[in-house]
Amino acid sequence: MESTESYAAGSPEELTKRSPEPHDSSEADSAEKPTHIRFLVSNAAAGSVIGKGGSTITEFQAKSGARIQLSRNQEFFPGTTDRIIMISGSIKEVVNGLELILDKLHSELHAEDGNEVEPRRRIRLVVPNSSCGGIIGKGGATIKSFIEESKAGIKISPLDNTYYGLSDRLVTLSGTFEEQMRAIDLILAKLTEDDHYSQNVHSPYSYAAGYNSVNYAPNGSGGKYQNHKEEPSNTVTIGVSDEHIGLVLGRGGRNIMEITQMTGARIKISDRGDFISGTSDR
Repeated sequence: MESTESYAAGSPEELTKRSPEPHDSSEADSAEKPTHIRFLVSNAAAGSVIGKGGSTITEFQAKSGARIQLSRNQEFFPGTTDRIIMISGSIKEVVNGLELILDKLHSELHAEDGNEVEPRRRIRLVVPNSSCGGIIGKGGATIKSFIEESKAGIKISPLDNTYYGLSDRLVTLSGTFEEQMRAIDLILAKLTEDDHYSQNVHSPYSYAAGYNSVNYAPNGSGGKYQNHKEEPSNTVTIGVSDEHIGLVLGRGGRNIMEITQMTGARIKISDRGDFISGTSDR
């Protein structure tokens, strides 16, 4: 059920305080690199994030500059009854969008509890298995440093082989709102360092029945949204010379991200050295 209540989201000034500006040019470049984050919410929470007629999610997109997508109703992460929210944009836009969503959900839960002391909540991020190694680090050094710096609990689930084709793991963060946001800042920065991570933006719900996300456009749509209805899937293989593959990807995966977001198609590029038989094309 979609919530029609007003929300208590942070002001732009508050968001800036939580996410300080980068100190040097290299950090500034990293902050502008396209990225995304996926996390799970209950069906009821998804309705609250969407708002009446899409009003809340439209406002969050306009405030943050990020794109916010949800898996459709009844399309859950395998083994759960939770829907997936994906936020994409620059690091700053993604963090601001996530802060707005979590701030709203936390404030609503806080009001329901009626407790003055902020409770410890949890958020479950959806992370590709191939990217989890970067979060863990050699001998667990990276995840230990993230826990110490953020004061949040961070646990990475094992890969569930029960579901065919599932290549994502859940990273569970527990703690106060501020602790969770500090942990997310650290994790997102680490994930964005991996150029292959950005390519996963084209298949945010690959285990769902087709690509049936709900997209909300913040400009001039009045909260209306498009449903990408399930259609028969067709696959086309196109050979691209290895020397030109970088043009398809773009810097930091920017080109392929824009193409997949505009078309809704899933694009997969073969690994380096994996050529079409008898050619040097990928």
